[in-house]
Amino acid sequence: MTSIPEKHKDFFQSVFEIVRYIPEGRVTNYGAIAKVLSTPRSSRMVGWAMNASHSQKKHVPAHRVVNRNGMLSGKMHFPTPTAMEEALKKEGVEVVEDKIVNFKEVFWDPNLELSL
Repeated sequence: MTSIPEKHKDFFQSVFEIVRYIPEGRVTNYGAIAKVLSTPRSSRMVGWAMNASHSQKKHVPAHRVVNRNGMLSGKMHFPTPTAMEEALKKEGVEVVEDKIVNFKEVFWDPNLELSL
């Protein structure tokens, strides 16, 4: 189980809370989450949070967070190489060759959807 470094806990918890708002069948990207947290240059840190999300007691739907091009860039952090894709497909998201087919249509922008 991955533990979250103390200096990152508040940021990671903020990321986890935003990701929990992503509706089933929708996705967002690391940069959109960073931007809504007023830290637009911290996309990579959002990725680190997603890597650590599997250790949380309360479920974090990390499979709904992809890179800016709709690629399943975090798939290697799931239990199997196909788990992320399988979870998205179960929600009706079409994925071909590790990329979301209709990315713009299923994109959920926390900057528009949340009033933080």
